Amino acid sequence: MDFLPVSLRLTGARVLLVGGGQVATRKARLLIRAGALLSVVAPAINAELEKLLADAGGTWQRGEYSEDCIGEAVLVVAATPSRAVNERVYRDASARRLPVNVVDEPELCTFIFPSIIERSPLTIAVSSGGNSPVLVRLLRRKIEAMVPAAYGRLALFAGRLRGLVKEAIPEESPRRLFWEQTVEGAVGELVLAGKEAQGRALLTEQLRDTSALHRGEVYLLGAGPGDPDLMTFKAQRLLQSADIVLYDRLVAPAIVDMARRDARRIYVGKARADHAVPQDQINQLLLTLASEGKRVVRLKGGDPFIFGRGGEEIELLAENGIPFQVIPGITAASAAACYAGIPLTHRDYARSVRFVAGHLKDGTVDHNWSDFQSESETLVFYMGLVGLPVICEQLQKHGRRSDTPAALVERASTPEQRVITGTLGTMVDIVQREQPHAPTLIIVGEVVRLHETLAWFGQENDHPA
Repeated sequence: MDFLPVSLRLTGARVLLVGGGQVATRKARLLIRAGALLSVVAPAINAELEKLLADAGGTWQRGEYSEDCIGEAVLVVAATPSRAVNERVYRDASARRLPVNVVDEPELCTFIFPSIIERSPLTIAVSSGGNSPVLVRLLRRKIEAMVPAAYGRLALFAGRLRGLVKEAIPEESPRRLFWEQTVEGAVGELVLAGKEAQGRALLTEQLRDTSALHRGEVYLLGAGPGDPDLMTFKAQRLLQSADIVLYDRLVAPAIVDMARRDARRIYVGKARADHAVPQDQINQLLLTLASEGKRVVRLKGGDPFIFGRGGEEIELLAENGIPFQVIPGITAASAAACYAGIPLTHRDYARSVRFVAGHLKDGTVDHNWSDFQSESETLVFYMGLVGLPVICEQLQKHGRRSDTPAALVERASTPEQRVITGTLGTMVDIVQREQPHAPTLIIVGEVVRLHETLAWFGQENDHPA
């Protein structure tokens, strides 16, 4: 470790900044935001830095740097284009045993500025010790995407109630456990959702009866179509807080692996006519695990409420008073269409889109086919691979032209994605030849014609008619 990460309280502290250009201005913004009383020494400064000083009550000493400029400063920063000036600042500050930073010169620093992710009062710092600023910026973007802005609100909430919790739970270990369960549990979720008053009320209730902490909860998460990057931030956060994860065959292994290492994983996969765990048993398992005080995540491919039977799974929870949350996911139709370059609606081709079950609860494909005859409507069939011959036959029988374009998207959004195109008249033979495997999605309509020009993902795996 080249530098020890520390957090300095600079509120009201005098800080010297040597330099007046853009680099100095960036440091000035950071120091002023931290509450420093800033003094700048430079022959000239830019307009933005001058305004920052005026607004924050800082000072500008016009002229060249000298040792006397340090005065009562407790921290020194040099950001000039002159190596000689920067070295002099470093020597003078070091002689006084003051923390000093020379921008972009790690060997002339006793401290460095890390890249900061701010969720005030929560701050996260990332540093490479000056070795790779580009890598640090990349990591910062990734962390910013993973940490919701509302975490700052949660930190303030916890800070305001620390005294109350300490008084109610004097022992350190039980108190730490209480806070862990609080910030990751229902109270934390309420605060993150902006419901701080309700969060405080629930926390107060839990302090009166800590047994309430052991009440379980179920999170019904839309895992999206397969690509882990398409999961929502909230889904990722709740997945990583789960004690137990129930998942099925439509959830990509990379998504299941995002759960905590110590989380128990239970496979409840279902395929057509082959249910590893029947639906009623999945419903009961969710209830049982939550009743035992577990935080349970039910991972659903795509979106839980679009042919995902999510409504069935939460009905039993609601009847038994088990808390639950439903987190939407990107449904397969949206992802498959986007990745295949097939816009589901396009004003030159389709004015509406209809999502249709490729097979019904009884295993049939018994729809009112006369409803599906509009040439300006795109049809998307979920779970329709086995029923494809019936779908193509019935659409043509009830009026759709045999040359209506159709596409089958296999394993949408994953590196194994494959797009098979044809028409209602040719699609059955093409699919018989290509032998795709679930999960698949079938798109029918004039918008499929755009696939060849708009596709950007998996084109090497395309199979046109």
